[in-house]
Amino acid sequence: MSTPEIEARLAILEAEVARLKQQLPVSSIPWWQTILGSFANDPAYDEAMQLGQQYRQSLRPDSDSSGDI
Repeated sequence: MSTPEIEARLAILEAEVARLKQQLPVSSIPWWQTILGSFANDPAYDEAMQLGQQYRQSLRPDSDSSGDI
């Protein structure tokens, strides 16, 4: 591919990126603040967190073993 062809393709891509940026919603609120509290008082979420904690604890070595053989 020649340099003029690459430059032409690059110009097309830059124009497309600029067009896509204009379509993005402008918000002063960070995305994570818009979902903050979505799972408040949700028993399924609480259960999922509890099951995750139990799983992570099951991966830890036993606390009563001192490592001595």
